[in-house]
Amino acid sequence: MGRADERRARQRGGRRAAPRNRTSQQAAPATPAQAEGRTTTAVESPAAEAAEGATRAERRRAAGKKPPGKPGAPGKPAKGRIRRLFTWKKMLGAFFTVCLLGIGSFIALYMMVSVPEGNALAQTQSNVYKYSDGSVLARKGTVNREIVDLSKVPKAVQHTFVAAENKTFYTDNGIDLRGMARGLYNTARGRGTQGGSTITQQYVKNYYLDQDQTVTRKLKELVISLKVDREKTKDEILAGYINTSYYGRGAYGIQAAAQAYYRVDADKLTVEQGAYLAALLQAPSQYDWAVAGPVGKKLVQARWNYVLDNMVGQKWLDKSERDAMKFPIPKDPKPASGLEGQKGYLVDLANTQLENQLMKSQNITRSQAEAQVVDQGWTITLNIDPKKQAKLEAAVKSQLTSKLDGKKRKVDNNVQAGAVSVDPKTGKILALYGGVDYYKHYTNNATRADYQPASTFKPIILAAALDQNAKTQNGKDINADTIYDGTSGRPVKGSDIAFAPPNEDDANYGNITVQTAMNKSVNSVFAQMGVDVGMKNVLKTADDLGLDTQNLQAVPAMTLGSMGASPLEMASVYATLDNHGQKVTPTILASAEKTGRKVDLPDPIGDQVISAEAADQVTSVLTGVVDDGTAKASVAQNPLRKGQQVAGKTGTSDSNKSAWFTGYTPDLVTSVGLFGEDAKTHNQVPLTGATGLIPGTGRINGGGYPAQIWATYTFGVTKKAKFDLSTELGAAVQPTDTPSFSETPSQTPSQTPSQTPTKSATPSQTPSQTPSQTPTKSPDPTTSAPSTPSQTPTGGITDNPLDPADGQ
Repeated sequence: MGRADERRARQRGGRRAAPRNRTSQQAAPATPAQAEGRTTTAVESPAAEAAEGATRAERRRAAGKKPPGKPGAPGKPAKGRIRRLFTWKKMLGAFFTVCLLGIGSFIALYMMVSVPEGNALAQTQSNVYKYSDGSVLARKGTVNREIVDLSKVPKAVQHTFVAAENKTFYTDNGIDLRGMARGLYNTARGRGTQGGSTITQQYVKNYYLDQDQTVTRKLKELVISLKVDREKTKDEILAGYINTSYYGRGAYGIQAAAQAYYRVDADKLTVEQGAYLAALLQAPSQYDWAVAGPVGKKLVQARWNYVLDNMVGQKWLDKSERDAMKFPIPKDPKPASGLEGQKGYLVDLANTQLENQLMKSQNITRSQAEAQVVDQGWTITLNIDPKKQAKLEAAVKSQLTSKLDGKKRKVDNNVQAGAVSVDPKTGKILALYGGVDYYKHYTNNATRADYQPASTFKPIILAAALDQNAKTQNGKDINADTIYDGTSGRPVKGSDIAFAPPNEDDANYGNITVQTAMNKSVNSVFAQMGVDVGMKNVLKTADDLGLDTQNLQAVPAMTLGSMGASPLEMASVYATLDNHGQKVTPTILASAEKTGRKVDLPDPIGDQVISAEAADQVTSVLTGVVDDGTAKASVAQNPLRKGQQVAGKTGTSDSNKSAWFTGYTPDLVTSVGLFGEDAKTHNQVPLTGATGLIPGTGRINGGGYPAQIWATYTFGVTKKAKFDLSTELGAAVQPTDTPSFSETPSQTPSQTPSQTPTKSATPSQTPSQTPSQTPTKSPDPTTSAPSTPSQTPTGGITDNPLDPADGQ
């Protein structure tokens, strides 16, 4: 051993050995005996033994290394080192360490990741609106999804999804470890998803997470799936899965899919159809029968068979029944229903009434109620009868819009029509016309309340008088036979506010009955009656009957219908009269429900707001308006009538900006209004001259187009019936007693569609200015000039429905 080796050996041995004598180190080689003796001594000496052992160890290490610059392979000593490094004890320890770290990490992850709120997209769903017969009117929402309770999905159809996606669904803990590990591996390597997820995992991905293919998202999916499986029932998970999955054709959820592919609701699906929808989930676009190629059709049929065979294997389907099943070819795609035509008006009113109910029941604001309604997955069934709706639309077209030509007459562009039809016994809105098209005119003419109802307000005054047992200024009871002075411009008596309204065309009628005054729509009579009853009482009755009187002042000018009102409100008023005084609040809503929730809707039929006797006498009087008044030509003499008994009232507002007919049979109330609205500025403008078919001035009266629309529609959808009235007064039960007219031409102004008097003040707008123009005590006013007979059309023209009697 050289000195360097000895020195290194001594250092590794833990102490430095005493230096040897250089002379002895350079001595001659020892004899064998001497060598043997040294060896023996070395063995016996601990220090020497340590040095010798260290030297051997050094030599072994050196042997395992390749000398610098010299090629060579590791020797046996290197294998021994690896063997000592990877002993079974060390490997087992490392395995358990990794397991403990993994378990610890999973526990930490499990504790850190909570079940989140469902993502907004998964909860957004379209509202579905249906006609009263269950057919779909429209779908409104950014996502075509309609969530349904699992109870509405047949059990066998539920099983098709389990058989297709996760046969062990009812027994597993919500995850598939092998599939999850495969998914994590493929995701980490950028290969995307490879399937293998349970129904629970797919539901979690759809509802709680997103579709990103990342390791983080998959780990969250694993944890949330375990928690969801513990917190929810299997039925809740399955319901969530089938309601959030995408089926193609823009349909999310089984209800939308059932409609998209088979035109049925989910509760009407057959097992065969359910199996097809379950098969679709694997590849919605590729498996859509309408667009699939030969390969796609073959694949989806194979998938369909796979689903049904699995159901047989799970004992969910009898094999003989399975063998008899045939593949259910889906229907061709159908364009999604929009809001064109009248649909938008119907949907808007349904939403508004639902919001009103939520505001009332929950004490919330309009914006809060709207947030609960719009795109929140409601199934809203309307009371709209599709047949009556079609009849009403056709009546408006045939009697009005087909006659309008904006290129020939500018005024024709300004004509807007609105109508509402109500069942007085139930309060259901059976038909509604909101305008030419929702996309062309967003304002709903059926519900707008910015135009004057004009003389259609007069029955309310009479109803108030009868219900309040009111008396005239000289103490006589007010009823259908009461005599009033019908002189035009006569100052009303007993009013704190001076008021002297002119009649239509300043016509004077002298002493006439209330019945005749209603037939001829005599302003002066009802202005005086309103004061006799008390305008506050009139206003209260109007509110009770269904008119919105908030912020209205109880002034005599109201008697001319100077406030705003909508066809819907007027339909409510007249429906209450038709219903013998029991309040009718028209509703378009039949039902409104969503998953786990159904709104309790108020009864449209309310309390008795005026006596039945009062309501019935008004009805009796209003039959005279039809048979012997301003609606005679368009309604009474209409060839479609066939003996049907009708009550109603016409109305034509100041400056001819609106024209009305609101009428009813025993089983149907319909209010029709025409409104002059500038097509560009939307300001109120006259209707005069529209269609170019009205002789003379071209004034459009309530007895003209509105009454014609009413008659064409009503007589096409009602059957002959008579009113059951509790009264002995009025035109319906006795002939009208018509006293002789005073200072009135033989041809009554009711046959004259002449212009509104221009020399009299307009009381509906400026009642306070009227006194300055009030005539003297003489019944013949001196400040206005009544029409002369020479301006009155011939008798033949009055029978023309385009030129009806006075439309007030």
